[in-house]
Amino acid sequence: MTFESTAAQIDEDFENTVFHTKTNGRPILEISNLSLWYSATQALFNIDMSIESGMVTALIGPSGCGKSTLLRSINRMNDLVDGLKITGRIKLHGDDIYHYASDVIALRKRMGMVFQKPNPFPMSIFENVIYPLKVDGVRNKTLLQETCEKALKSAALWNEVKDRLNENALGLSGGQQQRLCIARAIAADPEVLLMDEPCSALDPIATAKIEDLINELSGRYTIVMVTHNMQQAARVSDNTAFMYLGRLIEYGDTEAIFQAPLSTRTQDYVTGRFG
Repeated sequence: MTFESTAAQIDEDFENTVFHTKTNGRPILEISNLSLWYSATQALFNIDMSIESGMVTALIGPSGCGKSTLLRSINRMNDLVDGLKITGRIKLHGDDIYHYASDVIALRKRMGMVFQKPNPFPMSIFENVIYPLKVDGVRNKTLLQETCEKALKSAALWNEVKDRLNENALGLSGGQQQRLCIARAIAADPEVLLMDEPCSALDPIATAKIEDLINELSGRYTIVMVTHNMQQAARVSDNTAFMYLGRLIEYGDTEAIFQAPLSTRTQDYVTGRFG
């Protein structure tokens, strides 16, 4: 069977996801039987996975496999899409985020989001970083200044911009802008940091700095990242999930996924036979 197999053939061939995850016994996100449709088109099929606290989890797979859709389901960004239908559950520390009484705004405060392309606001570096706090009504200048410095240091950007905090953030380089966006995302001290291909618009030097930053932040934050770069996933993640045609094919310890995958499809993808 080729990798152009139909969705029906995938269902017939893979009834169960292969799991062999690195675990610390402290799941922060539990995804159960998650399926998602955009109108009549099904994009996710019965996703089951547990994401461990303080670890970096990479989502990999060919374009259109559902990895960004899954990421955006975790903070309910897909709610903005017309014709959306979701079944199953995602729990954050045991709270069902799709429960009818769930506060979506409060949920998104618990999750920082970093997008594919740097998106600093057209305001000063300082105002960018403290924006989440100001939205929450924080006005204490000392607290705002301390938070800004702490976030920029955590994002490995403080030494580069500490004398330029009042300058427009749009004057920063692309790599600096992405680290600024990471600083903004962690300023409110989220429980989970979501990254959707955070290095795809950056040059190799800037990419290396972002990868170093992810390694620095791991342990302090639970990071879930989509990446099209398999070498990047191998370098920075603890666990890796391989997705194909909206299915979770294999989920496990990153070293095992790349060196001893249990699924033939995973092996063929990570060795470059398709994708």
